[in-house]
Amino acid sequence: MTEQERKKLKQHGIGRFFRSFKFSMQGLQYAFKYEQNIVIHLIITVLVICLGLYVNLNFNEWIFVILLIGLVVATELINTSIEAVVDLACTEIHPLAKVAKDTAAASVLIFALTSVVAGGLIFVPKIIEILF
Repeated sequence: MTEQERKKLKQHGIGRFFRSFKFSMQGLQYAFKYEQNIVIHLIITVLVICLGLYVNLNFNEWIFVILLIGLVVATELINTSIEAVVDLACTEIHPLAKVAKDTAAASVLIFALTSVVAGGLIFVPKIIEILF
């Protein structure tokens, strides 16, 4: 890409602002179409929201749950983009490509597990209260 082409892409204005949303939506569409884990995160999100409504989360708990959901999905999208860039840059199997892809996937795993623990701290006492 030439410098002039790059400058054209980086022009400011309301049109560029709205096009950025279009590109973001295309990224989400790609992820939902080709990435199984995004669909799993979406299913879990729906279940968590339903459970949150059932156990009557308070305002602060909702903020925390929504932040966790958003961060897990965002981490999954970053993982997807890292995998795509590695595939673009490295057409052959390479040990460093594996490291990049595996560690990106590990970041999603760590964040998802952290969210499960944090969610447990919010939901388990409420579920125990309802059951007993």
